[in-house]
Amino acid sequence: MKYGEELLASQMLVSLDDFLKRYNESMPASFPRATVPLLKKFKETHVMLFSTVDLWSLDKHRKKVMDWLPQNGGVVS
Repeated sequence: MKYGEELLASQMLVSLDDFLKRYNESMPASFPRATVPLLKKFKETHVMLFSTVDLWSLDKHRKKVMDWLPQNGGVVS
């Protein structure tokens, strides 16, 4: 049932700080890292992704952040 647990964890709605931690932990070291200012900028740019709640989920936001970060100042570790 590990897949089911991972799916539930990725769908869980979390705060910006929790999303930041989970996002950066799940990315390879060579990929740009998110920061709080960058995620706030992402949120301002993608208002429709946050129309009902001020929460994040890996399932809904991770891929979009991955695509957006390299062109918007993501920091490579």
